[in-house]
Amino acid sequence: MTKLSVNINKLATLRNSRGGNVPNLIISAKDIESFGAQGITIHPRPDERHIRYQDARDLKKIVTTEFNIEGNPVPSFIDLVLEVKPTQVTLVPDAEDAITSNAGWDTIKHKDFLVEVIKTFKEHGIRTSIFVDPSVEMVKGAAQTGTDRIELYTESFAHQFAEGHKEKSIAPFAEAAKMAHELGLGINAGHDLNLDNIKFFKENIPHLLEVSIGHALICESIYMGLENVVNMYLHRLK
Repeated sequence: MTKLSVNINKLATLRNSRGGNVPNLIISAKDIESFGAQGITIHPRPDERHIRYQDARDLKKIVTTEFNIEGNPVPSFIDLVLEVKPTQVTLVPDAEDAITSNAGWDTIKHKDFLVEVIKTFKEHGIRTSIFVDPSVEMVKGAAQTGTDRIELYTESFAHQFAEGHKEKSIAPFAEAAKMAHELGLGINAGHDLNLDNIKFFKENIPHLLEVSIGHALICESIYMGLENVVNMYLHRLK
């Protein structure tokens, strides 16, 4: 079964919009785990507009499943990850002013930088993953960095799937996943995956270890309830 890691950034956005501590991220993360999710993901940005660095420290104390921290490895992020020591760090090349992640790494152009950063995290026992576009060349480049896994950036899949182009949407991802597996890389995926497209994606991507889902899952939960939606995802991922 592919693991479900729930990204709770949107809950932090809601909390921050009014000040105070509602919704409480600690209680929310505990509840999400109790509903069956196998991981909690956060993506702290330097401006702390949703997840705050202190949230990472607080969540580390209570998360009992896999804890995944993703973000651009600027010095402050690297220091935070080394302090918290999550199960996994996912490296994402997003600009500080990005609304959300919008591209994978050029693993060839940034190879030396990635090799250095990944080596540091792995020396501290932290599993590493690199956010990449569905490109065989980028997957090959990722394999040269020493990373444990890649995370396939699935926005283009979700967009084409929604337009009815199922086979076209999945083809480059299946090819990239096949190459990753042949090169010994674990395969994660995330971005715009939702209840409508997750089953098709899972069925067509071999060796998919983990999906990280936040925005869609939280939005769907407004209508159907968080516990119900988490279990709907788990059912589709079996």
